[in-house]
Order: sequence, then C-alpha cells, then structure tokens
Amino acid sequence: MEVNRNRLCRMERNKKQESLPLCAALGEGARALGGVRLDPAGIGRQLPQLLKRITVPVMAVLIFVVLQAFGLGVGWPQESARPRIDEEIVKQEKIYRSRGAEVPSGYVTGRALSDYAQLLTSDFCDALSRLGSSDRWLDIGAGEGQAILDYYAFEDDAALPSKCARSWSKARAVAMSIEDRRTDRWRQQAAIFGPDRIRYLTGKRLRYYSREELGTFQIITDVYGGFSYAEDLSEFLGNVLSLLETGGVFYTMVQSVHLENGRDKPTTWYLTELVDAAGRDVKVCSWLKQTACVKVACESKSDWDEPTELISIRKVCSDVSVPRMKLLKYEAGNPPGRRFQLEP
Repeated sequence: MEVNRNRLCRMERNKKQESLPLCAALGEGARALGGVRLDPAGIGRQLPQLLKRITVPVMAVLIFVVLQAFGLGVGWPQESARPRIDEEIVKQEKIYRSRGAEVPSGYVTGRALSDYAQLLTSDFCDALSRLGSSDRWLDIGAGEGQAILDYYAFEDDAALPSKCARSWSKARAVAMSIEDRRTDRWRQQAAIFGPDRIRYLTGKRLRYYSREELGTFQIITDVYGGFSYAEDLSEFLGNVLSLLETGGVFYTMVQSVHLENGRDKPTTWYLTELVDAAGRDVKVCSWLKQTACVKVACESKSDWDEPTELISIRKVCSDVSVPRMKLLKYEAGNPPGRRFQLEP
C-alpha cells in the first residue's frame, strides 16, 4: 500500500501546528522506499526534537509509515483482505460451473467407489458394507454420483468394488453437488431404484440445507468436496456433524497440509494452512481433535505426491462444538489455496 505523504501533510497543516513534525519526519521531496517517501537521514538528524513535539495520534501514524516502508506488513485499520478473497471466490464459482473443455485440469467430477477406497481411511469400505437398508449415506461433493452408482451396481458389473459394496442390503444414498452433473447412467439407475434409495441434490451448498430437509446419516463422505474447498471450514464441519447420527462417521481427506505424523516434505507447497493466534502452524488433525464430542483418526500419507491426510471423525455425543477459525487467504484452484487462523 502506498501512502500519499503530500496529502497527509496537507491534512496535518489544516490541523494544529504541533502536528507539523510528521511532515518533517516524512521528508518532503525525499525519494520513495517501499512505496512510501521517507528521508531516513533527515529523521535521524531531527529525531530528538521531533519526538518532543509529536502528539500521540501523529506518532501512531508515523510508526505505521515507517513499518510499512520496511515491509513489515502493517495495514490501516480499515484495510481488509476480504475484497481480494471475494474476487477469488468469484473465480472459484466459475470453476464449479465449468463444462466440457472449460473444466480445468485436475477438477474431477466422476470419482468411482474404488477411488474412495483409496482416498479415505482404511476402515471406510468395511463401514460402508455394514450399512443396512434403513441406514443412510450422504456423499458431499459427489459430482456425477459415480461412487453411489458403483455402490448400487449389480453384482456382475465389473465396476463393483467387492469389499466396499459386498452387502446385498444397500443403504439409502444421497449425492450432493453444487452443480448438476448427473449422467444418463444416473438417471437410468434412479429410475430403477427410485428416489427413496438414491437421490441427487443440487443447486445450493450444504449450509443452506436444514437438518429437517436432509435428515441424518450413519456415514457422510467428502472426497475433494467441501472440506477441501469451503471458505469457512469451521462452519462446514459443524454442519456436517449436525447431520451425523451419534455413532456415525464422517470420512474425508485433504491434500497439501501439515501432516499429523510430521513427515511432510519441507518443499511442500501447502494448499490448506492453519495457524494459531501467534501465527504458528497448526496441523489439521490437531485442530479437529479440539472438537467436542468426536473421536478423530488420521492416516498421514507422506509418500504420496502431495502430503495428504485421510481423516475419519466419529460423533460420540450430541454436544458438538467446533473450534472457530477465520479465513485469512483464499486463492481459486483445484483445490483452492486457503489459510485459516484459529480464534482465541
């Protein structure tokens, strides 16, 4: 941010004469440094006299200008990163709405159930296969709903992952996607099984659905869905857990993060970062374990191309409370780059 020194000095001249040392300290006619005009030598020569005459408000402005000049990241109180974040969210919306050749590389909408078996914790398939006909499974960020189609595939279908879908008694499954990406195969299978068994929800984000509208679930999955893309991770997780039955499990994953086992490569370009109030790195799983009424298990994949955390969160009681975070940075992508700070 560039400070308009001359304008600032003119403003000060319209005030009391005692404020004029600010203009002297800024050094009229001095060259620019870091976007701010300063005369360091002049400041040094006049510093003892200036300090005696500068009032507290002017001192605060001077401190800001000096710190800004040396790149220490100080901003005016009214400054906010929100406009930049909003611009990136608009870009992200374009990715969500992309079709055909416009879909960016890496934005996958047709992951199979076999992909889920690899990208979720090792107990996922066993848990899914144990669901009965009265149980319910919600898949967030389902895209084409291919995982649910595989789950409901006939036994002679080559796409059927035997370990994940070996039970004849199938749970009722709900696919959720911001954009409608249903295929002809989905429509055919939906016509066979009916909306009571497989259902597709589209057009709005998870936070806009009520618990009464969706009901509750024994298993909720998210593979490169909201957990990897949401701009309010605390709110997203709270909404997910509100839809879980007690004893139910949320299975998800997130790539390019600080791993729980501490074995991520030092050259990693992190996409999702968490920091505490002092700016120190916080691991995603460490943050999750601060949530009340859940049991968290993490499987760190440090040998993958991108350090990835496979996560299962079991809801053990109803008084769930998710630690709040605020969004510091958001950069559109597949997945986006995000930086959050834990609130005290």
